[in-house]
Amino acid sequence: MKRRDFLGSLLAAAAALVAGGAASRPRGGGLRYLRPPGALPEREFLARCIHCGQCGEVCPNRCILYFGYQNGPASVDTPYILPREQACILCMRCGEVCPTDAIAQIPHAMGPILERVHMGRAHIDKHLCLSYQGKTCGVCYRACPLQDVAIRVGMLEQPQILDGCVGCGLCERSCIQLPQAIRIIPRHEA
Repeated sequence: MKRRDFLGSLLAAAAALVAGGAASRPRGGGLRYLRPPGALPEREFLARCIHCGQCGEVCPNRCILYFGYQNGPASVDTPYILPREQACILCMRCGEVCPTDAIAQIPHAMGPILERVHMGRAHIDKHLCLSYQGKTCGVCYRACPLQDVAIRVGMLEQPQILDGCVGCGLCERSCIQLPQAIRIIPRHEA
């Protein structure tokens, strides 16, 4: 690589860093992501996470990804989940291995999960949902690990989100509509 090319690449990287800003979440239209279950509120999470990668290594569902610079420099190498690509199965293993408690250790039981996991909350777009268009579906309900606690279905399997929704994203992942009729609104955006 020539010196001129190297300096150009270096300046382009610096400009991208500055353009990315130091915010801990994307600006309008940015990436919609979840933090792993048991993650502290965003500011505390970013302060404690040491970017070790253990949470992603232990995840049996391989849903944990790591940020580059697309979410700003404060988020580099921190874990996140894109529920449409691969949702969380609430195994709670990520918290067991987190050395700094940026992801809290939560027992794999319904009570503690309902009390302490706040990844986000599902939202249904009734204009897109097949069950609200007169066609029975119910795929989101069957995908939910907390059926009748986080989501229930009514007539024609019309989904209704309940207070027990922890935002794991399995409903969004399973939705057969494109674009999906059910989405998780992340806790850090609510």
